[in-house]
Amino acid sequence: MRMLSLILWVPFFGAVLVALLPAAQQRLIRGVALFHAGLALLLSWSLLVPFDRSTAALQFVEQVVWSSTIGVSYALGVDGLSLPMVLLGTLLCAVALLASDRVAGGAKGYHAWMLVLEFAMLGVFMAQDWSLFFMFWELTLIPLFFLIDLWGGKKRHTASLSFVLYTMGGSIFILIAVIMAYRLTPEHSFAMTAIANAAARLPRGEQVWLLLAFLVGFGVKIPIFPLHGWLPLAHVEAPSPVSILLSGVLLKMGAYGLLRVVGILPEATVLLQPLLAGIALVSILYGGLLAWRQTDLKAMIAYSSVSHMGVVVLGISALNEIGLLGAVLQMIAHGLIAGALFLLIGLLYERTHTRELADYGSLVRVTPRFTFLIALALLAGMGMPGLAGFVAELHVLLGGFVRWGWLMVLTSLGVLMSAAYAVRTIGGLFAGPTRPELAQLQDLRPMELAAAVPLALGLLVMGFQPAPVIALASAKIAELAAIFTHLP
Repeated sequence: MRMLSLILWVPFFGAVLVALLPAAQQRLIRGVALFHAGLALLLSWSLLVPFDRSTAALQFVEQVVWSSTIGVSYALGVDGLSLPMVLLGTLLCAVALLASDRVAGGAKGYHAWMLVLEFAMLGVFMAQDWSLFFMFWELTLIPLFFLIDLWGGKKRHTASLSFVLYTMGGSIFILIAVIMAYRLTPEHSFAMTAIANAAARLPRGEQVWLLLAFLVGFGVKIPIFPLHGWLPLAHVEAPSPVSILLSGVLLKMGAYGLLRVVGILPEATVLLQPLLAGIALVSILYGGLLAWRQTDLKAMIAYSSVSHMGVVVLGISALNEIGLLGAVLQMIAHGLIAGALFLLIGLLYERTHTRELADYGSLVRVTPRFTFLIALALLAGMGMPGLAGFVAELHVLLGGFVRWGWLMVLTSLGVLMSAAYAVRTIGGLFAGPTRPELAQLQDLRPMELAAAVPLALGLLVMGFQPAPVIALASAKIAELAAIFTHLP
């Protein structure tokens, strides 16, 4: 079996094995799940060694024709856009499973669905056939529905149903767009390269309709305003390890899909460039304002995700190399930041059974490890120099300024809002009077540190030494930006 298939199918076979184990053997179930997630992590990160950073071409390509009649293939491959997402996905899946040791009841089903979710997410980033992409895209709905509905909070049924309905509604638009593009390919193939070649030759009007359909479908998952309605409830009600994947990886699927389609519909993208920028700016300001108003810590992180993903869309809308690179960097940075925050706030909630900011205070005296790691993630989210968020946002701001000029002042307001709620949260959690009920609060345990430290290191390494991350994506980004540079 080739390397990408091995990485892809390891979590799936782990899920099957977990499903066959006795439900009473919870330690064994957890060990098997962690082993398969860890193996996928090691295998995916080993791709960094043979990956050629100087080319924008697909690498580690695999293809098996399923049906030559309708042009469907099992086709896998990675490039500078997809490999960073695969690395981020396997890392956050391992972190989420490490943080799942206190899942109440149904450990067998929980760990099996988590591995199926990892399988589906990796498939989205590796697929090089639109039919395969859509299959994995839809497959993510099934494990997420059960993970939220069975192990979520008080409103879990509403949250899971809302998530599925929103995402399925968006998927209809993606399916329509893919079928329309498929019909235009001379060889009638779902291969991404064949559809890209056919779509790029379409008249501008037809390209616009295709891009709008893709924008709605992918926009639900990003999520962009006003398609974000499912996100806050799903984040608040989902178990914290599931929120790590929901925010850290699932949202990136939408942005990744949008990056793929803007390159194959260049004329429509240039025509709708102001619309993309407008949606991005509204999402940044709207998400930041609502995050500022939240007192529930998970709801605050959820709304901040709307704002931070708006930065990704803004980078895409610039259609220049520095802006597109900033979008990819922001996807990685937000995955690390949101993953760390949902992990740490979830662990605090397990100890205190409250997510209200007003119920905390002076934790720096009781839980110094919690204090340092949460403060680090919040500072990264507000764009503190030396951390991952600063590098990503700086690229987007520079790229946006080249294209949109002083309109980027509005983005600066979003950055100020993120600084405001980050500083307020740090003050509320760690300053103020000591609360007697928190005096015996336990700090991070070794297993919890093992989950949190890699994310913290990622924020620091990407902040101080972003060059290796930039090198992964730069060739593909340069190729994508050149498409718009050469348009008449």
